[in-house]
Amino acid sequence: MSSPLFRLSPIAAAVLAFHAGPAAAQTAPAEPATTLPTVKVEDSAAGGIKADKVSSPKFTQPLLDTPQTISVVKKELMKQQGALTLSDALRLTPGITFQQGENGNTTSGDAVFLRGFDSQGSIFVDNIRDISPATRDLFNLEQVEIVKGPAGADNGRGVASGYINLVSKTPFADDAIGGSLAYGTRDRRRGTVDVNRKITDDIAVRLNVVGQDGGVAGRDKVESQRWGVAPSIAFGLGTPTRITLFTQHIFHDNLPDGGVVSVGVSGWRNPTLDSPETNPNGVVAERVDSSNFYGLDTDYENIDVNTYTGRFEHDIKPGYTVTNTSRYSRASQWRVLTAPSGAPTFGDVNDPSTWTVGRSRQGIVRHNELLTNQTNLRGSLTTGVIKHDFASGFEFIQESQSQPTYAVTATTPAQVQQRADVYNPNASDPGVDLSYNGAYTDGRTQTGAAYLNDTAKFGERDQFQLSGSLRFERYRTETEAGTLSTAAANPGVTPVGTLLGSRLTKSGTLVTYKAGGLWKPLPNGSVYASYGTSKRPPSGDNFALSATTTNINSTALAPSKADSVEVGTKWDLLDNKLAVTGALFRTESKNDIARQSGNEIVQYGKRRIQGVELGVVGNLTEAWQLSAGYTFQDAKVSEGTIATDGTSTQSGAAVNFSPKNSITTWTSYKLPLAFGPITGPLTIGGGLRYIDSQARTINNNLGSVTTGVVKVEDYFVVDAVVSYEVTTNLGLQANIYNLLDEDYVGAVNNNGQRYQPSIPRSFLLALNFTY
Repeated sequence: MSSPLFRLSPIAAAVLAFHAGPAAAQTAPAEPATTLPTVKVEDSAAGGIKADKVSSPKFTQPLLDTPQTISVVKKELMKQQGALTLSDALRLTPGITFQQGENGNTTSGDAVFLRGFDSQGSIFVDNIRDISPATRDLFNLEQVEIVKGPAGADNGRGVASGYINLVSKTPFADDAIGGSLAYGTRDRRRGTVDVNRKITDDIAVRLNVVGQDGGVAGRDKVESQRWGVAPSIAFGLGTPTRITLFTQHIFHDNLPDGGVVSVGVSGWRNPTLDSPETNPNGVVAERVDSSNFYGLDTDYENIDVNTYTGRFEHDIKPGYTVTNTSRYSRASQWRVLTAPSGAPTFGDVNDPSTWTVGRSRQGIVRHNELLTNQTNLRGSLTTGVIKHDFASGFEFIQESQSQPTYAVTATTPAQVQQRADVYNPNASDPGVDLSYNGAYTDGRTQTGAAYLNDTAKFGERDQFQLSGSLRFERYRTETEAGTLSTAAANPGVTPVGTLLGSRLTKSGTLVTYKAGGLWKPLPNGSVYASYGTSKRPPSGDNFALSATTTNINSTALAPSKADSVEVGTKWDLLDNKLAVTGALFRTESKNDIARQSGNEIVQYGKRRIQGVELGVVGNLTEAWQLSAGYTFQDAKVSEGTIATDGTSTQSGAAVNFSPKNSITTWTSYKLPLAFGPITGPLTIGGGLRYIDSQARTINNNLGSVTTGVVKVEDYFVVDAVVSYEVTTNLGLQANIYNLLDEDYVGAVNNNGQRYQPSIPRSFLLALNFTY
């Protein structure tokens, strides 16, 4: 694989030519209050880590007066912590965990569990649903917004726990250049450039570039290479009419990671080793080396994501702004992944060198497209003694996914996938060939929606506020599929392997809403209560409807529903430099999918997640920054599967991948320091993350689970950073990840037979520059 850093050299040269001479960064002129704020490139040490509002024009109030838990991770904090991907950034937020995916395969992109629900399909970019199958890079992001609780009134179909929104960088009216060159463990090399150039008083262009290649800390063979470019141009900055055009193109060339065999991991069980009859000598399985690679040298992953966006904003009159956003995205993925699959086989229980594990080799070719247009009107008006801040609009979106089926090439004799040695896998083993067999799945969803959000203020200092949001959404999902006939399933069809076509559709209307009441005892504080709903139809993420009643995407199923209640308080302290929040929350999802006896799918399942979340972010002093959060959640299945004897094996069980306690902390302090002729501040910082233990499977009798990892153990991780400003334009930064070299399970797959190991102690050294 050729290095993206070398491929980027012409781009870097163009960037330097584009920025003809460094200019001192200045504060961008303030935009009118009704518009989205401009942003500028600046040294993260000089920028604050507290956000006052989110980017969406649908939100009418600042965070202080929004009756909902919302965490914002700004680029300044991400830079301090050495976060490079979305998953890195989300680890700064409590209540989020990660999953590896189905058995025999590995989830693409960012597999996020948020407050007890799989939220991989609830990731947005600039408030538009994102279709990327890749791990998302942070090079072109201003901030990451984690909105917890009801999401239906904001975005339509989605999970009950909330959503994640990424905010893209766009031009501002100033000249600035910034970037970094970094080197880290496993020969990881990375370079970024962020250039903003003011062409005229109201026109500016911006270019962001990233290139990275190298290995992955703690993993043999695995490589991650990517490069991306994001040009943009803005017209009318500082005027009543503004147009912004921006695109992003990112390419991945990876040797993918299917994970490590769970043999010997704490909490792993196996009936053969646990039984005295089959293991009379009491042999104990040693844990395999977490750096072991169970894939093959011939595996690969190529991802190509291209996004084109146009945004039009116009101030109709003071207090009224209309925004129209259009986007077209296309993402393609080509991947062959070999991963350990299933429980190990013991040639001789007493001789671990004879233990082997199956390999599953799967090929994926997937193409996703998205086309959307969104229009929003935001304004303020007064009716009597009540002031209203409102946002209303409509959205149209079409999403599609095309996936041809790749399977083992038919040969005579049939190819057999070679098993791997549990303790000494060989990546040069031959693998089965995969080819397109004629089967396919093509799906698409079309959505039209209208919404209205209003905040009514009354009383002295507008100390009482009532807010409400209502959204009507009409959706239609269509799936066309081609499957190959089999003798068992299609006895009347000859020859075996005949392509059979099918077409399924499902449509409906989703009505979702949220309402809140808020009291401001002081101008810098609020106390609130809110209620909201969410809905998610079958096949809400992958557009692959099924006619089979035992399939979770069956057309016979109704949308799942969720109700969320939250009571909390928010305060801006220390001259509005520090935000302190606290909330009690409860979410109950209804119509959850459950399996009854005979494997029949029924919809009576319920899931309840309740708990408390505390947060603090901002500056304690001019030199001292702090970001910390704590979440306690009690996530249980209220109603689950029913066995043939009428008993439930799930009711009352903890929801999987949902730790009860999670803590994230990060603090940094800037010290003045003189070193010979060089004077400049030294910043030292660090943080602690604690994730409580979490069940891998939903079962109220975990003692009956006899295979795989039953429970993921809790863990602490300590990270640290030291940075030094050599000059006002140049800085050095050293990040140390997992300082204490904690060995833990980062993510586990559904059957618990393989896992993603922790990132061991590793480092990233960076040279940062800004002008």
